Amino acid sequence: MQTNSASQPAFTSLVTVGDSFTEGMSDLLPDGSYRGWADLLAARMAARTPGFRYANLAVRGKLIGQIVDEQVPVAAAMGADVITLVGGLNDTLRPKCDMGRVRGLLTEAVERLAPSCKQLVLMRSPGRQGPVLERFRPRMEELFTCVDELAERHGALVVDLYGAPSLADPRMWDVDRLHLTAEGHRRVAEAVWQTLGHEAEDEEWRTPMAATVPPGWATRRVADVRFARQYLLPWIGRRLTGRSSGDGRPAKRPELLPYEGPAA
Repeated sequence: MQTNSASQPAFTSLVTVGDSFTEGMSDLLPDGSYRGWADLLAARMAARTPGFRYANLAVRGKLIGQIVDEQVPVAAAMGADVITLVGGLNDTLRPKCDMGRVRGLLTEAVERLAPSCKQLVLMRSPGRQGPVLERFRPRMEELFTCVDELAERHGALVVDLYGAPSLADPRMWDVDRLHLTAEGHRRVAEAVWQTLGHEAEDEEWRTPMAATVPPGWATRRVADVRFARQYLLPWIGRRLTGRSSGDGRPAKRPELLPYEGPAA
């Protein structure tokens, strides 16, 4: 991760590209909308730069091919100072995944976005502990190796969330076991903030939360049943029918406009 320098960067605009992770699920606000790390990051940047502009093109459920087709051209045309790109993880979680195709599409996205902004930011996405991660870990790590290689080739920054012990803690993840809690998103915003060269507001974002007594067997089984009924089975059903949770959804914040900050 890049360390902050004496002269703090002065970025005037941010565009974020990706899926549910960047849309902000599951950092739920009272009005039913999602906040997330990208909104939190934009709020910090806006607080130090009058007229700061922000667009969030992310849509939940999007595969890397859809991100390349639907979001990358729009982001590249906006001429933002900073673009963040996080994609491909949804592909790795599919039963049938052509990693060669995923790497090729990610390469295409980086090659189009890097010349269109002052600073491109890529990420090694976080992964919680548990059997699901273990099953898909080889694909994820192949994706992250591609991220590292592309960043070196195109001068992009990489935020290593995968290597952060704090974000592997199941308590940082919502009951759906796929999306970060509000605290998880806060830590991601801090990680990107520091990677961009800003002075740290939380030096301990990587540090795990204090240990607590783990839930008992019965409590874990109830949680497992709830997870399977409310999240796993619908997710499998969408995979079998070729549907996505993002079908028909517009971008979260499709225009690059002045940003005052997310709701509290």
